[in-house]
Amino acid sequence: MKVPRRKKRTASVGIFGVGFHKYWSQFDGLIDELTQKLNIFVERVRSCQVEVMDFGIVDDARSAYALLPRLKAADLDLVFCHMLTYATSASFAAIVRGLDVPIVLVALQPLKALDYSQASTYMQLCNDDFCSVPEFTGVAIRMGKKPPPVILGSLDDDPKAEAEIVEWCDIAMVLHDLKRARIGHFGHPIEHMLDMQTDQTALTASFGCHIVQTEADELLDCENTVTEEEIEYKKKEILNLFETPEPQSDPVTEKLTDEDLKVAARVAVALDKFVDAHDLDGLAYYYEGQQDSPLRQLVTNLIVGNSLLTAAGFPMCGESDLKTCIAMLIMDRLDIGGSFAEFHPIDFNEGFVLVGHDGPHHINIAEGKPVLRSLSKYHGKPGSGAGVEFKIKEGPITMLSIGVTSGGKFKLILAEGESVHGPIPPTGNTNTRGFFKPDVRTFLKRWVAEGPTHHFALGVGHHARTIEKIAEVLDLESVIVTPTDRV
Repeated sequence: MKVPRRKKRTASVGIFGVGFHKYWSQFDGLIDELTQKLNIFVERVRSCQVEVMDFGIVDDARSAYALLPRLKAADLDLVFCHMLTYATSASFAAIVRGLDVPIVLVALQPLKALDYSQASTYMQLCNDDFCSVPEFTGVAIRMGKKPPPVILGSLDDDPKAEAEIVEWCDIAMVLHDLKRARIGHFGHPIEHMLDMQTDQTALTASFGCHIVQTEADELLDCENTVTEEEIEYKKKEILNLFETPEPQSDPVTEKLTDEDLKVAARVAVALDKFVDAHDLDGLAYYYEGQQDSPLRQLVTNLIVGNSLLTAAGFPMCGESDLKTCIAMLIMDRLDIGGSFAEFHPIDFNEGFVLVGHDGPHHINIAEGKPVLRSLSKYHGKPGSGAGVEFKIKEGPITMLSIGVTSGGKFKLILAEGESVHGPIPPTGNTNTRGFFKPDVRTFLKRWVAEGPTHHFALGVGHHARTIEKIAEVLDLESVIVTPTDRV
């Protein structure tokens, strides 16, 4: 079973094509053929589950200037400029200068190669998609902009080009939510975790999200409205999603108790109400409350409810780690998970490091059915209750930590590795056997040298290059610690 998304992934993508107005009177039927090529691409992008606005063909400076205000008014997350044939850079200069939205140039020619025995100027013009790409990128640089990325290939039967289109639509979904996200926050970082301290204005400046300041007492108010019927419904949901095995080697753990299940369910319902009341897209929190108080029981039993919400597309991040909450959001909107994690002990015999945390987690990327155990104590923190235990799906994995440089700028630190089959500690926490190249010692030394926080988001698949592109769009420094041969 998987937890369904509470909000679908979405983005608003604009598409316009470019050509050269002098061709239309010279070659009968050319503009109609190029329009059909544009329509094919529009439908292909629309199949990526994004909202598409088709702005037609720009073929001179006048039409470029006319299009710019329409693009601005559309509140787009990404723009594809389809290089239908050769076009002068006047068809692009005003747009790239004035539009504060990432633009991707698309050069997908209909033929994989010209039929040279039957070639004509008309055939060449229909396949001249790349001809003006150097002109466009060069003019973008002269306009003080970065050179736009390019999707290069053929219009049909080109899996690499298809994958790049999907990738950029996924990036658009990340950008759509980053600049609109309302990330809730209550409490404070654990006093001595200096790497957790985050300038919330800097988060808005770099990512666009807004940090919603809330109070733990507001969550308590929500809990006071929870009914027994709601608790029973949530208990059934939890038991359908989780296994509840007998304890193994850790004396801190026991089989999930009825009381811990009820508390976890009650708090999960309260969290749902809290998220709805504040219209949140995520939450970073840490709060202890007074000993033996109702508030302490509430705020120390968020793990299960937060894991359910994280799997539903609402990253929930313990220890008040706002930066990792953003990292988890990025991964979730790429549809690759994004579980809360840190480094646990190293296995020098087999050459891996355990990566996990005591909660919350993205249970939709678990290998097998996740486990709930009752914990008599949370190490380093007050309280007791249900803990979530699983490992990430076996296969390729990606890590993302958001650090802060000495100049106060955010930095995205990335690595790719493998989640490999094998036992994990039965401690009621997540743990994944993470193998990283070239070897575990070298990897860990390289990782810490880049200035990450001790937390990171953990997702499935190898997606460091995609997240690197997101950093480029956001004008943030990024580094991939592990070797990768993909472009």
